[in-house]
Amino acid sequence: MTLDKLRVEIDRIDDTLLRLYNQRMELVHKVGEVKNTTGAPIYRPEREQAILSRLKSQNNGKLTDTAIDALFLEMFAVARNLELPEGVAYLGPEASFTHQAAESKFGAMSAYFPVATIKGVFREVANGKAKFGVIPIENSSNGIVSDTISCLNDYNLKIIAEVVVEIHHVMASTSDALSQIKKIYSKDIAFGQCQNFLADFGFDEIEQIPVESTAKAAKLAVHKEQSAAICSAVAAKIYNLPILFENIEDNQNNRTRFFIVSNFENAPSGKDKTSLLVKLPNTPGSLVEFLNDFEENHINLTKIKSHIVEGISIFFIEFNGHKEDEGIASIIEKHRQNIKVLGSYVKETDDI
Repeated sequence: MTLDKLRVEIDRIDDTLLRLYNQRMELVHKVGEVKNTTGAPIYRPEREQAILSRLKSQNNGKLTDTAIDALFLEMFAVARNLELPEGVAYLGPEASFTHQAAESKFGAMSAYFPVATIKGVFREVANGKAKFGVIPIENSSNGIVSDTISCLNDYNLKIIAEVVVEIHHVMASTSDALSQIKKIYSKDIAFGQCQNFLADFGFDEIEQIPVESTAKAAKLAVHKEQSAAICSAVAAKIYNLPILFENIEDNQNNRTRFFIVSNFENAPSGKDKTSLLVKLPNTPGSLVEFLNDFEENHINLTKIKSHIVEGISIFFIEFNGHKEDEGIASIIEKHRQNIKVLGSYVKETDDI
């Protein structure tokens, strides 16, 4: 087949796709009308997961699972915004890793609101200014984010989804030569994650200036002579900051997990994870007794972390399954005075 004939065939398929997309959006609009009468949430992660799993199971073409996710998640985001545009608050600024996590779930068309603090994100969702909030919960190198645990304790919002993002840092600067760089901007955590690179190139001996985010570091470095930023590639490109080195982090498997919080709960998807906060009596054996209930019900605990919130020791616990599953529901009922169910949501990973 000639190139011209191939292009004609591609055009024909594109025309068919456009017609089918519009047909799908008509049905989505009708779904939105039904949801508006019942007050049901527009975003249903468990429904989207069911669609993706079904499509991947019957796929026998050149599309990979990742490609299917990318194509259909963006279409889901477009559909949600046709139904009812809803705001997404995230720990900003623009081009932060949290922003990237938000866009991976809500697509390019959603209305995004950068918020300066994790508590601010929770507050804006709680007071209804945003429907969804996206915040970091843990990093593979730096552990649990304490501010997120505290806010999960303080606010009555539910975790409705988790997102895992690979964290890669670049060094970017307008300087023509490395010897011209006299100071580096970045977030304190990012400096800690790039110690080997900084030492190898002698940058550990020049001024390191911590700022609120790696995105802000890129914004500052553009306007400051003889400076550089450790930031994401996305931030460097947004602020037109030339990238000198890529993937400079010490741990090439550096990942951050994010939570999406809102004011509703998910139905079971068949592939769920549940998060709890647990405050147990200060008596011998109370934790062992609590954990034994999970073992007896054959429930796989994936995380147990101890934290101090307002002077009180609490446990952040995660396990496979939905809070409505039979064995899990009985444990929650037994210990209802000591636990706060943070949410059941589609599992992206066991751990990072």
